[in-house]
Amino acid sequence: MAVVKAHHLQATGLALWGLVLLRASSDGRLDLLLREMFHPLVGLAGLILMGWAAALALPGRSHAMGVPATPGQWRLGAATAAIALLLIGLPPNPSFADLAQQRASDDSGEAELAFVMPPAQRSLTDWVRLLRTQSDPRLYVGDPVRISGFVLPRRDGPPVLARLMVRCCLADATPVGLSVRWPTNQPLPRADQWLQIDGDMAVQQGPQGEELVVMPQRITPIRRPARPLEP
Repeated sequence: MAVVKAHHLQATGLALWGLVLLRASSDGRLDLLLREMFHPLVGLAGLILMGWAAALALPGRSHAMGVPATPGQWRLGAATAAIALLLIGLPPNPSFADLAQQRASDDSGEAELAFVMPPAQRSLTDWVRLLRTQSDPRLYVGDPVRISGFVLPRRDGPPVLARLMVRCCLADATPVGLSVRWPTNQPLPRADQWLQIDGDMAVQQGPQGEELVVMPQRITPIRRPARPLEP
């Protein structure tokens, strides 16, 4: 049985993790985890790891680098390789609703909105930003709305339609949402389901007083967008 050198074991682990990052950069899964502006950094990190692995595997390494792997290094190397292979074979598929329920809502973000934008063209996050600057919900009664997002359950009421806003990645994600007057003749939508809602804005009494609510005219199930995170 051939003796595996420690630096060969290290090179294998680095190569696998470099492959994880390069695969994630090319198959679209980063859109679920990280803002688009940071994607090139992930690909660059993958290339660096692959280059480092190639350098370690080159012939002519020093005798100090060519010692046999110890049992502890074997176990660590096997665990590292197994995790990397799992990430390659089973890409992450996060539940936005589960994550959002563990985070406080974002009430302090910057309010940036072009007010000349027609109501029907505002996204869900556009509506949230608008309400931060003009908090009187009665100003928008009757405005047409066309929004999409995922269903986020609430402890103190029916679910809302929500989005995750991120500055960098899912680690700093915070949920924002709009209340919806769900049809009474249908069951409530399930958590994490993605919907597009066409309707009008109205006002209802909520836990914190009057709040804007979407009055749906049409609710359409949709697939999760390729880029579901909002900056």
